[in-house]
Amino acid sequence: MASSSLSSHWSGSWTVKQNKDFEEALAVFDKDTPDRWHNVAKAVGGKTTEEVKRHYEILVEDVKHIESGQVPFPNYRTTNGA
Repeated sequence: MASSSLSSHWSGSWTVKQNKDFEEALAVFDKDTPDRWHNVAKAVGGKTTEEVKRHYEILVEDVKHIESGQVPFPNYRTTNGA
């Protein structure tokens, strides 16, 4: 599923502000909220209900890949004294 990975999807047509608004809207409008995706789209601004729903589906798939160990941990360099 690398071709539709979160990193490429999120860096495309979504701004940093839209992503932040998306995250905040998900915290407000949970799965039991009526018209959840309409509310999330309204909170994000500039995105349709289908766009925010797809954005969420990609996020869920990426989390599944991470949790199943399919995404390697980055090799961060450590510094002395940190």
